[in-house]
Amino acid sequence: MAVEVVYRSSRDLERLFMDKAEADRHDKMLELAELLSEVLHKAVPSLSDQQVEDAGIYMAKHRDVFAKAFKSQPDALSELLVEAVEPEAPAEEQPPKPRKAEKA
Repeated sequence: MAVEVVYRSSRDLERLFMDKAEADRHDKMLELAELLSEVLHKAVPSLSDQQVEDAGIYMAKHRDVFAKAFKSQPDALSELLVEAVEPEAPAEEQPPKPRKAEKA
């Protein structure tokens, strides 16, 4: 019987991590997202709870880009615009790799 150590974020109990540092990063990202959501909801009360939550999580996931933009580098946001226009193709839509012919 093998024993496996896993870590769980205190803010996202459904997700398990193999690395404590990764779980901590995820937890901090969710904490930032929650605070951002509160600020956004106060600033724009007409947004739905789901919109506020989605925006908060998006901003928290891309905090480095937003930090650059807020530090007098607004061009940094163009990274996110390119990502939004040209999303990566999902794995199932990528063409399969050709198989090598089997030897007889």
